[in-house]
Amino acid sequence: MNDNRLTLMEAIARRRRITALYNGTRMTLAPHQLFERHGALFVSALNLDKNWRSDDQRRLGHFKLDGLGAAALEEEEFEPLPSFEAAAPRDDDILLMAV
Repeated sequence: MNDNRLTLMEAIARRRRITALYNGTRMTLAPHQLFERHGALFVSALNLDKNWRSDDQRRLGHFKLDGLGAAALEEEEFEPLPSFEAAAPRDDDILLMAV
C-alpha cells in the first residue's frame, strides 16, 4: 500500500486535513471519502485553498490518487460539509471509506 493511500485513509478516519501536490499544485484538502472508479482510486475532498463565493457553494471535488503526491497529514481537524452524505458519486463507483 503506498504512503499517499495510507495518509488519506488516516485523514478520513481522524477527520484531519492534508496538504498534497495535485498535478503539480500544492493544495490543502479535507478528505471526506475514498472510492474506486474503474479500478482507480479517488478521494472526494474539499479544496480548502479554493475561494468560494459563499459557504453554501462549497462542494467536494474528486481527485485521482495517481495525480496526488507528497500527501502530509496536518494537525488541524475538519468538520465534514453539512450536506455530505457518504455515498459513491456514481452508481458504478465503489465506496471504500468515509468520514
